[in-house]
Amino acid sequence: MAKTAAPALYLQWTGDPDADRLVSEDPTALLIGFCLDQQVPIEWAFQGPLRMRERLGTIDPAEVASMDPGRVEQAFQTPPALHRFPVSMAQRVYGLCKVITGEYGGDATRIWTEAKDAKDLQRRFAALPGFGAAKARIMVGVVAKHLGVRPAGWERVAPDWPTLADVRTVAEREHYQLQKRADKAALRAEAAAQADAKQSPAAKTRPAKTVARGRR
Repeated sequence: MAKTAAPALYLQWTGDPDADRLVSEDPTALLIGFCLDQQVPIEWAFQGPLRMRERLGTIDPAEVASMDPGRVEQAFQTPPALHRFPVSMAQRVYGLCKVITGEYGGDATRIWTEAKDAKDLQRRFAALPGFGAAKARIMVGVVAKHLGVRPAGWERVAPDWPTLADVRTVAEREHYQLQKRADKAALRAEAAAQADAKQSPAAKTRPAKTVARGRR
């Protein structure tokens, strides 16, 4: 029996077919999108690679890394800005391209294809500019579930909470976003309740001061 080819990856994360196609097909675009996925909506973050390519003419990591960093910053700052914090995020993306070029020969896929195991993969992601401990774990889940790269122990490293590793379609993205908003609302309510509980009982029960009225 002939082997059936795996279906092409198509992540519907942005609402823009061209942006979705780019982050689905270009590993560097995927990493840039995750680098930008901080304090902005998912759609905005993952449209970033396409807008960056439109403004710079490329997102090839070696070409970006060879540019004047001021040019990258200008591309991020030009209205509409590519992020809420365009300068700092431009610097992180520029640094990301430097790492991909300097440590992985310009081939972003080597980050995961050459990892010895899940812990090594987690370490590689955590070392990227704009990433960190939590995002590194998310990325292990992303490459495992979306790209089929499953180094030994990946199940123990990947998050056990919903992440973009579990999102492909528009419906899944919308459900994920609703869940995130609900979780944030619950955390805010819990923080407010804890702050209220720390108030002094005396402060809660102390009667309000009254102002004496003078004689007329």
